[in-house]
Amino acid sequence: MNSPLVSVGLPLALAVIMFGLGLSLTTADFTRIAKTPRIVAIALVCQLLVLPVVAFGLVLLFDLTPILAVGMMLLAASPGGTTANLFSHLFRGDVALNVSLTAVNSIIAVVTVPVVTNFAIGYFQPAGEDGSVGLQLTKVIQVFAIVLVPVGLGMLVRRWSAAFADRMDKPVRIGSAITLLLVILGTIASEREALANDIAEVGGITVVFCLLSLTAGYYLPRLLGVADRQSIACSFEVGIHNSTIAITIAISVLGSTEMAVPAAIYGVLMFPIAAVFGYVISRKKEPVAAQ
Repeated sequence: MNSPLVSVGLPLALAVIMFGLGLSLTTADFTRIAKTPRIVAIALVCQLLVLPVVAFGLVLLFDLTPILAVGMMLLAASPGGTTANLFSHLFRGDVALNVSLTAVNSIIAVVTVPVVTNFAIGYFQPAGEDGSVGLQLTKVIQVFAIVLVPVGLGMLVRRWSAAFADRMDKPVRIGSAITLLLVILGTIASEREALANDIAEVGGITVVFCLLSLTAGYYLPRLLGVADRQSIACSFEVGIHNSTIAITIAISVLGSTEMAVPAAIYGVLMFPIAAVFGYVISRKKEPVAAQ
């Protein structure tokens, strides 16, 4: 876990991903939330309150080991990922709302991730390699410097030249995805024997968690009178987490490859689950549109 692949590669992959996010953002993405404060508040309540409660209940139901339980809570606390924008676009959601929510969530997560993670650590009391594990403020600052500084740099690049930012968007996405994939595969390969049982143990809970996240993100806003396009955006924002942040914190900060397993498995399974969910809610809309 202390190899250059992890200590350098993983933070680098996260930094590149967040730089790519910054390339797509402007200050208008932050100020836009003032125009739809009710929708933003509903989405944030789902993301920051509902999901950690759901994850906590699932952890108890599935009776996970303490280290995996903390990994699940860490995943639940992670903000929405940029992939949510893609799914929202594919299934005709409000992409502008997704972009704004991702931007706001990434900043709020500086506070909420350590709060939820430290609660989970205190409750489940996992033992790290040195007999203890904890997410101290200095470690939080270290990780989110890797998150927020690249976002800020990306926004500065876009302000300097929007055309250049647009040209760089695809190469940065591809490069960050390849880097992250290599780091995860290399880490899992080096720890494959110890992680085999953990991967089998968390497969079911990650599927259920992803489905519940997408469902809550769509139907709770709908029940509260939010329009369909905005509800679709909320669904993917709430249901698709930035698993890279959870993996980076688990491995590089908390020093536990095992704790990163839920986020790693979720990061793979969420794509087909989100695609099927998007297809289902899209089909549900068609009869209404035909009237």
